[in-house]
Amino acid sequence: MSTVAKKLSALEKAMMELAYESRLTEIKLKQLAEGMEEFKAEMKAFKDEMKAFKDEMKAFKDEINKKWGELARKMGTLIEDIFVPSIDLAIEKYFHVVVKDVMPCRKIRRDGRTFEVDILALAGDLAFVVEVKASPNRVEYVHDFMEKLSQLPGFIPEVRDKKIVPIYAALDMAGSTVDLLTKNGIYAMVVRGDILEIVNFGALGPV
Repeated sequence: MSTVAKKLSALEKAMMELAYESRLTEIKLKQLAEGMEEFKAEMKAFKDEMKAFKDEMKAFKDEINKKWGELARKMGTLIEDIFVPSIDLAIEKYFHVVVKDVMPCRKIRRDGRTFEVDILALAGDLAFVVEVKASPNRVEYVHDFMEKLSQLPGFIPEVRDKKIVPIYAALDMAGSTVDLLTKNGIYAMVVRGDILEIVNFGALGPV
């Protein structure tokens, strides 16, 4: 084979290798592009999922706020429509005293703290502190009320020289809750028909 022929053969081989490498590069670039498209699609799906999750969380938060609002309205209805109109009669019936003042939803703010009493009824040297609960059977609610009673004189001056009579009230409550209240010297008040009854008065007796 002549020198020229050898050079042409080498050139053809080089051209073929170049074409092969070029084609291989094209294939790899195409695969990379397809991989990027797949990655972009996955990222878009992830972003869509995150947006859906955020929307769900917002809806959940809105629902929680709605439930809190409903509970607040329910509590307001319990206090104002059921217990306040009859609390003085119930106190007079059981304790044989004349209620001079009934204060619903007493709220005091002091030193950056807020203290609330659902109903405060004053009768002579007695101060009846009524805690109204829509869901009364949670033990922590009873403990919270006991803690509130210990702080009461510091927030409401007019009860400092009076004997505090605690009443835990609800539409109804479990026997275990009544037992816990009785154990801690707290009267348990429920609604029976159209009257308010202290269901553990027999166990605690008058003050």
